[in-house]
Amino acid sequence: MASVNRELADFLKRSRAQGDPERTGLPPDGRVRRVPGLRREEVARLAGVSTDYYARLEQGRPINPSPAVVEAIGHALGLDAAGLAHLRNLVGVTAARPPARTPGVQRLRPGLHQLLDSLDTAVPALILGRRSAVLGANRMARALFADFEAMPVAERNYTRWLFLDQGARALFADWAVQARAAVENLRLDAVHASDRRATEALVTELRELSEDFDRWWRQHRVHQRTHGSKRLLHPLVGELTVEYETLSLPGDSETTVFLYTAAPGSASAQALDLLASWTLAEAAPARRRPGD
Repeated sequence: MASVNRELADFLKRSRAQGDPERTGLPPDGRVRRVPGLRREEVARLAGVSTDYYARLEQGRPINPSPAVVEAIGHALGLDAAGLAHLRNLVGVTAARPPARTPGVQRLRPGLHQLLDSLDTAVPALILGRRSAVLGANRMARALFADFEAMPVAERNYTRWLFLDQGARALFADWAVQARAAVENLRLDAVHASDRRATEALVTELRELSEDFDRWWRQHRVHQRTHGSKRLLHPLVGELTVEYETLSLPGDSETTVFLYTAAPGSASAQALDLLASWTLAEAAPARRRPGD
């Protein structure tokens, strides 16, 4: 519980520092602001709680605010949906967690493997699990990003690949945007991960090996990847932009399908078609002609 309280204190402080006083609707009080963001008393006033109550919450002291108070504080801080969900998880006002257990190894059921195979020449598809572990990738996804299946099992992780593989940095024209979003998504997942020790081990490794990851992790921002775009500089098909959509699996909140497409008729769509042709050629069995 102590670690969760420290996480809560850090998140509230950083969120308050990012607040915009001019957009709160509070009248100016004439005082000079020596640091950016909102003051504690301003957050408390906007949320309808006492300054002392909010101060104790921000200090990480054991308090059990009601869901209504958590919502009010979140709105006072200007949190978006992902940030508000993160605050609820940190405070513990969501549904009670099941008893602690040893999480099993995540594996894809046969139907999901068949789904990936059926999309082989249609669209790149990735399936990510806990901590952004790559549980499955079809041929198009492996050709577009990296051959995750060729990596050691312990290294088949999308966030780890983004930060520690130089090929990933060269592949993404908008690497900083994609990498930061991955950090913020991992931060969101880390609070309610069923295998927190494994998550902490990954975070520790990345903080030690990547200054960028460490800097963005300390900022304690959260983001939920539901859709977006990626700009790539692909070594085979050149520059392209792909749009992604995520599909959550009913009954399996820790597994997400990512599908990547390009606008019809665009140069990016042509690049994906070219990549599909290349993957077909690579997959075709070598045939020897009579007399060869």
